[in-house]
Amino acid sequence: MEGFIRVSPKELNLSLTLVCGQCFRWKRRSKKDNVWFGIIFNHVFELTQNINSLKVNHGDDGDSVDSSIHWKLLNSSNNKTGKAAKRKKLSQDDISNLLSDYFQLQVPLVDYYDKWSKIDSNFNSKGCQLPGIRILRQDPIENLFSFICSSNNNIPRISMMVDSLCSTYGQQLFDDHEFGTIYNFPSISRLCEDGVESKLRSLSFGYRAKFIHQAAKTIMSNDAKNPEKWLFNLRNECYEKAHSQLMSLPGVGAKVADCVCLMSLDKHDAIPVDTHVWKIALNDYLPHLKKNKTMTDKSYKEIGNFFRSHFGPYAGWAHSVLFTADLAKFKKLLE
Repeated sequence: MEGFIRVSPKELNLSLTLVCGQCFRWKRRSKKDNVWFGIIFNHVFELTQNINSLKVNHGDDGDSVDSSIHWKLLNSSNNKTGKAAKRKKLSQDDISNLLSDYFQLQVPLVDYYDKWSKIDSNFNSKGCQLPGIRILRQDPIENLFSFICSSNNNIPRISMMVDSLCSTYGQQLFDDHEFGTIYNFPSISRLCEDGVESKLRSLSFGYRAKFIHQAAKTIMSNDAKNPEKWLFNLRNECYEKAHSQLMSLPGVGAKVADCVCLMSLDKHDAIPVDTHVWKIALNDYLPHLKKNKTMTDKSYKEIGNFFRSHFGPYAGWAHSVLFTADLAKFKKLLE
C-alpha cells in the first residue's frame, strides 16, 4: 500500500528530522532521491521527500515546490508483531493518521519558527537554514531503552546497539533487499529474561547492559501484567511527575528522562541538556555559568528553566533546532 501526505518541507524536513539524534532506526536508502527506510510502531515504511523541495527558503510560500511526502507501507502487521501475528488491514486513513501522529503534524511548526526567530537572533540565524525539524512522537519503550544506550555514546554507535537489541530480542517484521531482516523493538518482558545482561555485554553494550536489564525489571515490577502501560500512562502525568518517575529507573538520569519526556511523552517543554546544549547555553544565553567547570544539577535545571521561559510551551522543539545546528555534520551547512 502507498500514498501521500500533504506537508510543506518547511513543516517537515525528513533529511534533518530523522538524523538529529531523536531516533536510531531510520536509514537513508537513497541520498539522491531522499528516500528513507524505517519502522513506526512495528510498521515498516519507505518515505520519499522530493530533494528539490528542501531547497526552499524559510520565507517562501512553498507553492513552487513539491509539498508532499510519498509513503509506502512494506508490511501490514499489527502492534503485537511476529511471523505468526495476525495481519491487520490498514486503510489509507489509518496510515495518514499514524504518520500525522508520529510526526505531530498538528503542531504549526512554521508559526513557531517565526515566533522564535522574532524573539531570538541566534535562533533566527540558524533556524532559517534548518527548516522543518520536528519532534517525533515515538513509542516510549523504544525511546527509553534507546536512550539508555546513548550514555557516553555517539549516534552511529547507538544505532548499531539498537539494531543489535532488536535482532537479538525482537520478532521478525520484514525482509528488505538492502537492509536484511527487520525486527520489532523487543518487549519489556523479553528484556527481563534471565541472561539478558550477559548476552548484551557479549554484544559490546558494556555497563549499559545492566541498566537495560534492571530498568526492564523495574518497569515490570510496577505492572507485571501490562508493563508497557506504565510507560504510556506517563503521557497523562505532568512533566515533573513523569520526569521523576523515569529517573527512578536504573540508568536514567535527568538528560535521558528529558529526552523521553520530549520525544515520546508529549512534554513539549522538556529540555535535555547534554554537552551540546551546555555549550550553547554558555556561549549564547547564560555566560555566567562559565564559572562552573562542570554542569551541576542546579545549572542543569537553570538551563531548562531559561529555555522554557524564553521559548515558551514548545521550548523543547526550539532547543532541538539549536542542538541540531551544533552537530558537526550540520555546521558545514550553516557555514
